[in-house]
Amino acid sequence: MRKKVCMFVWNHFTNDARVLRECTALSDKHYDVDLICIHDPNNPDLDLIQKYNDHFSVYRVKRSPILDYMQFMKKKILKSKWSILFFLLIWICLLGMFPLLTIGISLFAFIVLKTKLKTMLVRGSIIMRMILKGYSKKYDIYHSNDLNTLPQGFICSKFRIKKRKLIYDSHEVQTSRTGYDSRIYSKLESYLIRKIDIMIVENHTRAAYNKELYGFYPKVLHNYPFLLEETREQIDIHRMLGLPKDEKILLYQGGIQVGRGLDKLIKAMPYINEGTLLFIGDGRIKKDLEKMVNDMELQHRVKFLSKVPLIELPKYTRSAYLGFQVLNNVCFNHYSASSNKLFEYIMAGVPVIGCDFPEIKKVIQGERVGLVVDSHDHLSIAKGVNTLLENAELHYEFHKNCDKAKRKYNWEIEKNNLLSIYN
Repeated sequence: MRKKVCMFVWNHFTNDARVLRECTALSDKHYDVDLICIHDPNNPDLDLIQKYNDHFSVYRVKRSPILDYMQFMKKKILKSKWSILFFLLIWICLLGMFPLLTIGISLFAFIVLKTKLKTMLVRGSIIMRMILKGYSKKYDIYHSNDLNTLPQGFICSKFRIKKRKLIYDSHEVQTSRTGYDSRIYSKLESYLIRKIDIMIVENHTRAAYNKELYGFYPKVLHNYPFLLEETREQIDIHRMLGLPKDEKILLYQGGIQVGRGLDKLIKAMPYINEGTLLFIGDGRIKKDLEKMVNDMELQHRVKFLSKVPLIELPKYTRSAYLGFQVLNNVCFNHYSASSNKLFEYIMAGVPVIGCDFPEIKKVIQGERVGLVVDSHDHLSIAKGVNTLLENAELHYEFHKNCDKAKRKYNWEIEKNNLLSIYN
């Protein structure tokens, strides 16, 4: 008899490789999985209910419909001067007929749209909808991905007569990561972590950190991609970007975010002997990087592409001469990372220029699939790149070693750890 799993994740589930791998692995082996995530009001084509297979379904909860409508009206009203004038006339008429009600509604709308109250209300609405969905079936196991869904999993699994099992799958180091500076996160995790049944982290460096912090060693589930066998299928990036066929692509793929050393890559380009730096992805600092490229007059050597679907990404990766994973040590979350893109490069046979952090260094040097550099120093990055550009034999050796390494660092092997945890 299949056990029922309710899994939570705080995103739209359109590009979450780790959660997709976990859900499919469980649904293939004696579990019915319902994944509860968030609907995207800006993407009307995104289904509220999506069935991946007979035993794995995705349910996207809506945000607050009232707040979404207010935001929609705000955009429409400010679209032209005529719509603003029309709205003002209606508002004046309502003010004359229902003065107190009109003023009250106007003040509420202004406060919600112009302050953090809107964010709080939206998040509160999503959390409540997730909890209600989590109670809608008789699940055996609840699985919370990251701290932002742990309260939902805790309430659904423990606020009942017959308590259910709760798994806390922490993809990041919640107590030391960019954008999570408030102490409320560490306080929340330290309280809820005593209520869980099992915790999962990404690697042993993070597991040791957790033991020092909370006194127990969690289960380790590495973030390895699906095994990809050799294939000739790839996207012609050179034609897409108007580059010569022999131009070497120096690739970074992933989120364009602070602390990932992306500005250092651009600074390194004047010192790199040949090749085009390509960013594939989107994020907060993308416009800043594009401005930096323009200011340095490097438009001919640095290119940008928007993020692509996960299933298509390996076709782009295979065109690269080398791949970058140059995180900066801005928090323990970065320092301890062994992120997915490192193994995506390896899976595609692309040698890596990586940072000198424990988990990343262990793979790059241990498997001889690339070079380790000082990711805070653009000259060190340039030196590493030039070494691979000038030494074709070394590059080929790293390329061949990637084929060996990918048979070790892949989800087909790693998923057995997840199934053992569940069993």
